Amino acid sequence: MIYLDYTANMPPEEAVLERFCEVERRCLGNPNARHAAGYAAQKEMADAATRAAAALRVLPEEVIFTSGASESNNTAIQGIAYASRHFGRHMLTTPLEHASVSGCLTALQERGWQIDMLEIAPDGRVDLDSLRDLLRSDTVLVTLCAVDSELGAIQPVAEAARIIRAYPHCRLHVDATQAVGKVAFDFSLADTVSLSGHKFGGLNGSGLLYKKSQVEMEPLIHGGVSTTLYRSGTPAAGLAASLSLALEMARDGQETHYEKVSGLNAMLRRALTDRGAQIYSPGDAVPHILNLGMPGIKGRDFRDALDRHGVCVSVKSACSVENTPSRAVYAVTHNRRQALESWRVSLSHHTTADEIKEFLRVFDAVCKEIML
Repeated sequence: MIYLDYTANMPPEEAVLERFCEVERRCLGNPNARHAAGYAAQKEMADAATRAAAALRVLPEEVIFTSGASESNNTAIQGIAYASRHFGRHMLTTPLEHASVSGCLTALQERGWQIDMLEIAPDGRVDLDSLRDLLRSDTVLVTLCAVDSELGAIQPVAEAARIIRAYPHCRLHVDATQAVGKVAFDFSLADTVSLSGHKFGGLNGSGLLYKKSQVEMEPLIHGGVSTTLYRSGTPAAGLAASLSLALEMARDGQETHYEKVSGLNAMLRRALTDRGAQIYSPGDAVPHILNLGMPGIKGRDFRDALDRHGVCVSVKSACSVENTPSRAVYAVTHNRRQALESWRVSLSHHTTADEIKEFLRVFDAVCKEIML
């Protein structure tokens, strides 16, 4: 099998898996319990928060461990919405967001919030003039992805943050799920930031929400004491410890990994362009994501044919609705046919040049099969 869907899921690093098992075996107590075993687990949670904060260059008290970015996104968006509802019920987002963002906003819209969509420029980036035009005195949240999961476009978060500062009641939430471990990202730019461990060598079920100290937010989960006011329930010390290690490893290997993946991406772009593929990812996208389509062939059909040959790729995000056009590709092309033809190859430092060569061989075979 050739796995080219690392944007959907990356296998955990061996050291991360070992850390999880070691902590789970050693920490027998509930971190909320008031006895020696509980205090030991509490210390493990505190140490994990300190290490994660250092890797992200934030404060330990600004770290909230979660089950992943979907929970983090919902916690931040709904938490800010309800805490800020006396200032307004207007929010801004983009068509590039993950389903855990767009779905959460849809639920709020049904409860009385107004959601407006920012425009996307042809290069896949948020149109900042659209942001300026749509911001209002009653706007309480703007939510953006740092890197979108379908095109890999790097969003102008710093510029957006500067514009939003003129609106004192407006918060900025950033989904950094596809940025962490790929490119540098300044967490201090946003009021809240989400990430998911399984995108950069952590374990499935581990995630984090950064919440700037002064940000007011209502909890999503009520009842029961915990290590934070914003997430009730029994903290998972093993997951927290493993996530902090995964963050450290992703940070330390980022430059080397980026250089390797960039070379593989360049090889793919040249070869696929020569084969008549339409490339939708902008030239300055993260090299880990390459969105493309073959004219006249639906993306799902190409994905399924590749799968029969043992090659794993995705059409859109793994959490998106099947058999619908890519919102991201449609946003940059305004062409429904191209949005339906698009699919995504995603790479990591685990990808090899031999795998890319084999993928291209299978790609050629699939083109012949489908064209017959």
